[in-house]
Amino acid sequence: MRMLFILVLSLLFGLQAAEAKPKRAKHRAKPVAAAPYSPAAMEIFGAQKLPSPLAARSFGGYARGCIAGAKPLPIDGPSWQAMRLSRNRNWGHPVLVAYLERLAEDAKAKDNWPGLLVGDMAQPMGGPMLTGHASHQIGLDADVWLTPMPANTLSPQEREDKAATSMLAEDGVSVDPRIWSEGQAKLIKRAASYPEVARIFVHPAIKKALCVWNGDKKEPWLSKVRPWWGHHYHFHVRLACPAGSQGCINQPPAGTDDGCGKEVDSWLKKLKKPPVVATPPAPTTPAKPAKPKKPMTVAQLPAECAALVGLDKKPAAAAAAGIVPVDAVPVPERNPSVAKKSAEKSERKGG
Repeated sequence: MRMLFILVLSLLFGLQAAEAKPKRAKHRAKPVAAAPYSPAAMEIFGAQKLPSPLAARSFGGYARGCIAGAKPLPIDGPSWQAMRLSRNRNWGHPVLVAYLERLAEDAKAKDNWPGLLVGDMAQPMGGPMLTGHASHQIGLDADVWLTPMPANTLSPQEREDKAATSMLAEDGVSVDPRIWSEGQAKLIKRAASYPEVARIFVHPAIKKALCVWNGDKKEPWLSKVRPWWGHHYHFHVRLACPAGSQGCINQPPAGTDDGCGKEVDSWLKKLKKPPVVATPPAPTTPAKPAKPKKPMTVAQLPAECAALVGLDKKPAAAAAAGIVPVDAVPVPERNPSVAKKSAEKSERKGG
């Protein structure tokens, strides 16, 4: 009996000690704060109808930036006509507008070129576009058609419908001699000859044709003309940042190599590669669809760009840069379901 009594007491004391032991608090993870929402830059800048009423300044790089104080290229001039007016992309830095007007006048007076058909420049405040271009964001890029300007003034509808002419032959790696002429070669040479020009982009076949046309002459203008995909309906002019443009990012100088050797040949070799026809084996498991590339946000642009559209988070920094916010377009709600825009018309419709 004594042993049984001791055993009962031990059990009672053990139970009380267990009940007295404090319970451990369950660990709860702190909620992660959501990143501040930043709208897609192309939606915001693509909706701007007018430029900011400020002194002209380009901010950022050609493919990541914006422009304050842009000026429009008049839609008609004595030797040029602006195309695709519905896009509202005939804006640029005043130095770009002056350059295009000068090029048009010089090409007509000195090279007997009928006149320029000017395609896309920039949006009123620059920035990313809804369709068509990765660059053209800081008001220093412009597309000039290789189709001569007609003698008549085109109507607004004709400027939308008129197709640019490709300079390529059927092989895709040479120019068509029935279309390409010395007139186009002289126009590109003149366009590249001004000191403010940083680059001119053309199709590799056009670059090769320019090399052949220029012969053995080592001239600096040809170094600025570089091959790039597309660009057989128009050439793309890029100006250097104007002097004193703080915050504008230049690309490296073109150098002295005229690009008529290994560079252009390597581009043509890429274009000549036959298409791969071999069918790959079927995967054992269904492949995951690739995630769509996220659009650039306003937060990824220079701070001055957010100030231009009224989305600046650092007003003191913007004020120090001389930027005054203007009315912003309505900001989409968080995670908006925006209908996809239809793809821009093919390059045949002109840049």
